[in-house]
Amino acid sequence: MTTVIRNLIVLSSVLLLVACGTKPVYTEYHNLPLQGWHMDSLQHFTWAIDDTAKAYDVIVYLRHTERYPYQNMWLFMNGEQDTVEFYVADDRGHWLGNNVNGFIETSVLVEEAYHFDSIGMYQLDIRHGMRDTLLRGVMAIGVEVYGKE
Repeated sequence: MTTVIRNLIVLSSVLLLVACGTKPVYTEYHNLPLQGWHMDSLQHFTWAIDDTAKAYDVIVYLRHTERYPYQNMWLFMNGEQDTVEFYVADDRGHWLGNNVNGFIETSVLVEEAYHFDSIGMYQLDIRHGMRDTLLRGVMAIGVEVYGKE
């Protein structure tokens, strides 16, 4: 299965999850500077988990403009121990995400049915892993955590 098809399936699954009325236990977006997202700029997301018996999905959202210069995006999470690549455009340059308020929003499922070890606070640190020191065209990055019934 190609990466593009896999990403489309994941995106469809996320949209189906949201359409079915499941409420996230955590949602936060960080707006990024208009001049660009610096490669050393960590985005910190912190949330509370109060039920370790439940499984959780963790989804990262990227909002970008049509001026984003690449087909894909690399993200480093919690240092470089977790590296995620996902596509924001197909082979012909058509954006894969949804148009949200003039931005293209793409999502990637980074944890599926994950069980947190203990009750408490959790943090996800994200920075871009692209070669550009100052990555242009990215407007915001967000994280949502969904509890699965």
